Amino acid sequence: MSAPSPAAPLPGRAKDASPSFTAFGLRAEAEPLAPGLHIVATPIGNLKDISFRALATLAAADAVLAEDTRTSKTLLAHYGIATPLLPYHEHNAAQMRPKILEKLRQGGRLALISDAGTPLVSDPGYKLVAELVAEGLPVTGIPGPSAVLAALVLAGLPTDRFFFEGFLPPKSAARKARLTELSTIPGTLVFFESPRRLAEMLGDAAMVLGERPGAVARELTKYYENVRRGALSELAAHYGESEEARGEIVVIIGPPDAAALAPSGATLDEALRAALETLSLKEAVAQVTAASGQPRRLVYARALELTRTP
Repeated sequence: MSAPSPAAPLPGRAKDASPSFTAFGLRAEAEPLAPGLHIVATPIGNLKDISFRALATLAAADAVLAEDTRTSKTLLAHYGIATPLLPYHEHNAAQMRPKILEKLRQGGRLALISDAGTPLVSDPGYKLVAELVAEGLPVTGIPGPSAVLAALVLAGLPTDRFFFEGFLPPKSAARKARLTELSTIPGTLVFFESPRRLAEMLGDAAMVLGERPGAVARELTKYYENVRRGALSELAAHYGESEEARGEIVVIIGPPDAAALAPSGATLDEALRAALETLSLKEAVAQVTAASGQPRRLVYARALELTRTP
């Protein structure tokens, strides 16, 4: 029985091709690129939102791995970049990864982009990077646009702590269940959402999370960019009554009040009793303080009271 033939190697740049790009009407040669995978953030709408480093990387790579080559072709053409485009998405990733790994083992220089924004954030690429890290192969990040951060800084809500959830489940029951799980996170919540589900999602969020402040950011960096702010019920009513929202959407929801996160006295006592069964008073207080977020002096006073109670 004959051995299976090896996978066909990845196609790459022609040997006589000179890596270059065009910006502000000027042609620039790209410096040689270090071997490895280069994760390149690309514009989320406005093609001007790209760095010179990103352009040079895309120009100098042997090939660009793109989620959708039709979308990415527009970006490369706009900046006069002739690097070959290869598809890498959730449907072909399992077949492409071995070829990509072999190319990089041989010292290849590949760039990875998504349709828009920063790759791996709700886009393909995590498994590829994990395998590269496991093998000790070089991975470089070229930072840039991100819809998550762009929406967060425009929302007018706390940014010191935030949690990115991505897309919630499409069905209301599952969505409410997940929102309930997220309700105690002491930070701003960030979601992606489909235009056709936006009003429903906001209504469920208002029902589960209460009247928290929120913001809906649409078409960021594009001509019709819009950010609407208000209480969740107000936002749900607006998008329920108006025409269906269009474009790419990020929903930001403010954190819960500190009072809403505070455990009841009974809950605190229960946690302390459980901890005191196996830990010293000092250790039990430290553990419950960390878990509950309550002031140590309050937890310590309650623990003393419990140890004195017969």
